[in-house]
Amino acid sequence: MLRQYELVDLVKSYDPDADEDALNRAYVFAMKKHGAQLRTSGDPYYSHPVEVAGILTKFKLDSTSIIAGLLHDTVEDTDTTIDEIRTLFGDQVAQIVDGLTKLAMIEQKSVNNKQAENFRKLLLAMSEDIRVLLIKLADRLHNMRTLHFCAPEKRARVAKETLDIYAPLAERIGMQEVKSELEEIAFAELHKEAYESIKARLNFLREQGSNLVPKIIHQLEQDMKENGIKASVSGREKTPYSIWRKMQQKNASFEQLSDIMAFRIIVDDVASCYQALGVVHSKYHMVPRRFKDYISTPKPNGYKSIHTGIIGPENTRIEIQIRTQEMHEVAEKGVAAHWAYKQGEKVVGKNFRWIRELLEILEQASNPEEFLENTKLEMYNDQVFCFTPKGDLIGLPINSTPVDFAYAVHSSVGDTCVGAKINGEIRPLRTVLQNGDQVEILTSKAQHPSTEWDRFVVTGKAKAAIRRYVRAHKRDQFIALGQQLLERTFKGENLEFNEKALVNILPNFEAESIDDIYAKVGEGLVTAWDVMKAVYPAYKQSKLEKVVKPLKSVFSKSSRKNKNKAEPLKIKGLIPGMAVHFAGCCHPLPGDRIVGIVTTGKGVAVHTIDCKVLEKFADEPERWLDISWGDAAEDTPHVGRLKVMLANEPGALGDLSNLIARSGGNINNLNIVNRTVSYFELLVDVEVKDLKHLTDIIAALKASKVVSYVSRSN
Repeated sequence: MLRQYELVDLVKSYDPDADEDALNRAYVFAMKKHGAQLRTSGDPYYSHPVEVAGILTKFKLDSTSIIAGLLHDTVEDTDTTIDEIRTLFGDQVAQIVDGLTKLAMIEQKSVNNKQAENFRKLLLAMSEDIRVLLIKLADRLHNMRTLHFCAPEKRARVAKETLDIYAPLAERIGMQEVKSELEEIAFAELHKEAYESIKARLNFLREQGSNLVPKIIHQLEQDMKENGIKASVSGREKTPYSIWRKMQQKNASFEQLSDIMAFRIIVDDVASCYQALGVVHSKYHMVPRRFKDYISTPKPNGYKSIHTGIIGPENTRIEIQIRTQEMHEVAEKGVAAHWAYKQGEKVVGKNFRWIRELLEILEQASNPEEFLENTKLEMYNDQVFCFTPKGDLIGLPINSTPVDFAYAVHSSVGDTCVGAKINGEIRPLRTVLQNGDQVEILTSKAQHPSTEWDRFVVTGKAKAAIRRYVRAHKRDQFIALGQQLLERTFKGENLEFNEKALVNILPNFEAESIDDIYAKVGEGLVTAWDVMKAVYPAYKQSKLEKVVKPLKSVFSKSSRKNKNKAEPLKIKGLIPGMAVHFAGCCHPLPGDRIVGIVTTGKGVAVHTIDCKVLEKFADEPERWLDISWGDAAEDTPHVGRLKVMLANEPGALGDLSNLIARSGGNINNLNIVNRTVSYFELLVDVEVKDLKHLTDIIAALKASKVVSYVSRSN
């Protein structure tokens, strides 16, 4: 553990103007507050914040950051308050410590919910001051270094959280060293056998090629020298985790990977980078599709370098990275390499585009778990770089589509996207983008996000925006349906319905507005009967029982028993007594425009005017009859067919049947035509009165959270 004077000397070594008195006071304050507390390892607890501060000195952070690192656990784990921190150490330190303090543990919440809540608070804090993230990464790094002292269950949970959240965050700000160490410790914990296997294989290769690496370095140095390029060359071995991840992504064996060894050529300036690249490519064979120029198109985290794969010296397949010394510093230390604190100035996190995008997801997510899911998607490596028509570079995850691109440009562009031109050609919105594509998004004010988009977009920002729209759209449908149900219920009892009466009962249903009540009724969370009883508490229950319950079909049991005796539907334009049947291909309903086709032995088949089967009779005009709907018995049922995309989850089918029954329909037949992990595709035949009745049922189904898509099917 660093002693007090050693820590101060470290800070003074790179920041002579550091506040020595405040550093000393913070060190002593942390020791006193944590007192006799012990870590799982048995070490004094205050050794942790001291080690965190030591890690921060390697980033060469300012004294404010070091002090905040020393104090980061005092509010959470001792009786210290933020106000006390503010009084003793100032506003900036208090703000950073507050951002790092976890939310109080709420026993009722799930582990994922608590994780999401804490990450949400961390994001908001680092959007105001990026030092919050740097200290959090140092905190996590020390915790991972001592992870082996924890219980197995906790080790697995912390390791997974590190791989999901903190390693990608470190990569986003370019801190390669921190990212690699976090990944390696987490990988060794979560996949012990794979880790040991890859490590053993690397040890074997190291022994076999012990003389190979120096030979390659020497040859590359000679190549640079012979061409007048001042350069230093070094070799590095890929980490076990990066090898394992590449094996997973490419479905390749260890032996099939070509870049387990990488060599860096570090030169003085950008021009020398391209000169060195020319030397390498002129002397050695380049491996196809292994060249990447991150100098002309840097990664979103600021990383710059030229990567190329070659069959190099000693006929060995290797990767070469060419960069300047400044680029190398940024590659290893990221944000900390070009630190911008001057005279108390702070770097605001919102200046980073990726943090702004995460904040947009935070605003659009409906709950903490959804926010965490979408931010995990957003933080992983950007691998596709595309251009706007003006030449602006947009970085996206692999397999991104024009819809992802549109949302990356701006949320309003994504919401109104109707099409896309890729390299000047109109292409479908689900087209997978490739590196270097120029993408022009076509928009329309009449457009809105489609639920279909959620199936192929990959960025968290796009998913969050689409889901937000769907939620808002469903709410509008719930409101309209709920208002309709209430008006019908009140009218059926000859009671006055007005919104003024609903204002008085808002507290009864924990509603903030009348629309909230409508939405709850439409969604089925509250019944229209409950609302009516709240408005008219003296109204007698006996009268309510006389009302036909909305969950029952409009076709009563007696009418079903005598269905065949009901007055048959009259079709105008037919000879009395002529046999007639309704075509099963299009399921015509009263309200549809119809046409009759004379069939052999079956009388007249009634089709909708747009039925595709009619094309077969185009050359037989003598078989066509001009018909229309006549009067029908009130209870005569007709069958309408629906195509429904239903969530594959428990209770979804029950919700579907309840919604149809609540809307007065009856399921006549149901067929599952396709099934995936997430969805069922169904064809549902529903008994209805007419076209309007079927349309009302479709509207009710569209408002359901378990129904992704519904339309009438022919």
